[in-house]
Amino acid sequence: MPVNSRSKPRTRAVVTGLTLGALAAVDTAGAGPATARPEAAPAAGAAYCGAAHRIERKLPSGTTWKMCWRYDGKAGLVLEDVSYRPKGEPKPVKILNSARLGQIHVPYDDGSVEFDDLTGFDFAQGLMNLAPGECPGGTIKTVKVPDSWNDDPNVKGLCTTTRSRGHAYRMQGDTANKVYQAEGRDLLVYTVNQVGWYEYMTEWRFQDDGVITMNVGATGSLSYDDYDAGDGRGWPIGKGAAAKATSHSHNAFWRLDFALDGSTKNTVEQYDSTVSPPARGRPAPSTKTTRTRVTRELAGDSENYRWWRVVSAAGRNKDGHARSYEIVPGPTTRYPGRGFTRHDVYFTRYDRCELFASHNPGPCASGAGTSVDTWVNGQTLDHPVVWMNIGFHHIARDEDQQPMPVHWQGFSLAPRDVTAMNPLTPAELGWQNGHWQPRS
Repeated sequence: MPVNSRSKPRTRAVVTGLTLGALAAVDTAGAGPATARPEAAPAAGAAYCGAAHRIERKLPSGTTWKMCWRYDGKAGLVLEDVSYRPKGEPKPVKILNSARLGQIHVPYDDGSVEFDDLTGFDFAQGLMNLAPGECPGGTIKTVKVPDSWNDDPNVKGLCTTTRSRGHAYRMQGDTANKVYQAEGRDLLVYTVNQVGWYEYMTEWRFQDDGVITMNVGATGSLSYDDYDAGDGRGWPIGKGAAAKATSHSHNAFWRLDFALDGSTKNTVEQYDSTVSPPARGRPAPSTKTTRTRVTRELAGDSENYRWWRVVSAAGRNKDGHARSYEIVPGPTTRYPGRGFTRHDVYFTRYDRCELFASHNPGPCASGAGTSVDTWVNGQTLDHPVVWMNIGFHHIARDEDQQPMPVHWQGFSLAPRDVTAMNPLTPAELGWQNGHWQPRS
C-alpha cells in the first residue's frame, strides 16, 4: 500500500531554485505555529475573480464548471465560489463557498513523533514546478507562494486539464436495436507539494455528471535513513530483515464550506437503514430507512447503511425537489490515537478562525480549542462546514521503492436531486422522467 515514509528527526524540503531541492532545518519540537490571517466568509453569489485566478471549463457533454482559486500560505490550493451548470439548466448552480485541505496528520506507530504537515511542516512552501508532460492537454498556471523561502516565489505549479473516466453510462433498449453509451469527462485541477521525503498530489476532479471527487496522493521516496524500527512494528525493506521501515498513519482532512444555490443556510441530514428478517408471509428481508435532521454540530461516524447529505434551503430542481449533495466516503482507516481523528466527519458551524483540523493557528475566541473535535460544542448548525477525515495506515512494502507508486485517499460529493434527470441524458430519452409509459 504505497505511501511515503519519513525520517526521524524529519528533515524539511526547501525548494531552492524551485527544484526538488536541498533539505533544510530539522523541525523543532514545541515550536508554535505562526499566526494565520483569519479567513473571511465569502459573500454568497460573489462575482468571479479576475482572469488569472479563474477556472472555467465547458466539457464535451455541455457541462460547465466555474471556480476561483487562490494559494494559502498554509493550506496550499484553495478553490472558491464553485459552481456547476449542466446542459439545459438556465443558470449555474453554486455548490461551495470554499474547498481545501484541512490538515494532513502523520503519527508514527512507535509513538516517537507525529506531524501536522499543513500547519507544522510547511506543506504550502513545498509547491513544486510541473513539467508540461505532467499536465497533458491542459494549462499550467503560475502560483505566487505567500512568504516564500525562495528568491522567486512564483511556481508553475497548478495544472488544469480534462481527463476521461471511462463509461459515464451504458443502456441497451428493450428492443436491443440501440445502445446508449457515453464517455465521461472530468475537469482535473491539481498541485504537487513536497514535504520531507515525499510529495503530495492534491487532486480535485469535477465530473460532467456533477460529482466532485477530491483525493490526496502520496508518492516520492521512502526515507533511506528511516529503517530503524527496532520495536518490531516496522516492515523489512531490502535484503533480509535488518532494515525495517517505521509504520505510520496518514490522516487527511478536507474543509468544505457549502453554499448551495448561493446560500449558506444549508441543512444537514443523516440517513440510517436497518435490515430486518423476513416478516411472516414475505419471501425476503425488509429494509427501513430513517432520516434525522442534524440541527446542531456533530462528530459523525461512518457505519453500515449510513450516509449524510447537505441540503439547499434556496433552490429546487425542475421536479420541485430540494437540491443536495451527498457525502460519499472513500476507504478509510480511522486512527483512534487523537480526539480529532476519532470520527470520520465533523459538521461545525462556520467560524472564520476554525481553519485546520489540528494544530489550528489563532486568533480564536478565548478558550477555543485548536482542533476540530473541540469545536463540536452544541452550536446551531445554521451555516454548516464539513470536515472529512480519510485515514490510511501505511506499513511499507518492498514495492514502495523506488520511486514510490502513488497511494490515493479521498472521497466524493455526489449530486442528489440537483437536476431532474441524469444531466447527461440523451435528448431522445429526455421524456422518460418519473413514471413513464412506453410509447407506441
